[in-house]
Amino acid sequence: MRIIDLHCYPGSQEWINAQGPYPAELARYWKREWTGKSEEDVIQDFTGAGVQAVLVALDLETTVATKPVSNEDVHAMWKRHPQRIIQAWGAVEPAKGEIAIRQVKKAINELGLIGFHFHPIMQHFAVNDQRYYPLFEVINELKAAVMIDVGTTGMGAGMPGGHGARIRHAHPSAIDDLAADFPNLKIIMAHPGWPWVDETTAVCLHKGNVFWEMSGWAPKRLSEHALRAHPERVG
Repeated sequence: MRIIDLHCYPGSQEWINAQGPYPAELARYWKREWTGKSEEDVIQDFTGAGVQAVLVALDLETTVATKPVSNEDVHAMWKRHPQRIIQAWGAVEPAKGEIAIRQVKKAINELGLIGFHFHPIMQHFAVNDQRYYPLFEVINELKAAVMIDVGTTGMGAGMPGGHGARIRHAHPSAIDDLAADFPNLKIIMAHPGWPWVDETTAVCLHKGNVFWEMSGWAPKRLSEHALRAHPERVG
């Protein structure tokens, strides 16, 4: 059976550095250290797990002032290991405005990426904020997909003020609005959406252009409603 992991990070020290103060605090919160791996070790992990990976870029430059793991970075890693990495998600920061729009066009037209991943809590925005709709209009016109984290995160947990991050930015109601306003945009909700699992389930059931990937939680922890959500759109 072919196994594809739709939500894989590069796992390198550069990827950890791109998250600024979050990993050190997360290590204390989860009581587990985060250490970067070599590219060879990351590929070996994918191979050992028997999965083909879709990599995810990361850009938090405007919120924590770090160097991104760029669209070009994940594209290059994909091309170095095409048997194990089969595609990649780009990342842009909506707050960058026209720069983000130019990055979107390059990522699709020149790099051939599948679409874009957004982390609303870490990027300090909600996807239904209409100030950023010009960005989603371009993504929609290019027929690219988006993967958007829903639910709370360990990033910022336990830090004073959550380091300025607001978990409400990742509420599934924002996905509901985006899906209604862009009915042709393919949207993947990433993670179970806790503590709003039932609301996340409702969005998946109601919006035909919304899909749901369940990484981060064991199936035994999912609600009965979530397990009954459209199986062809949940994975």
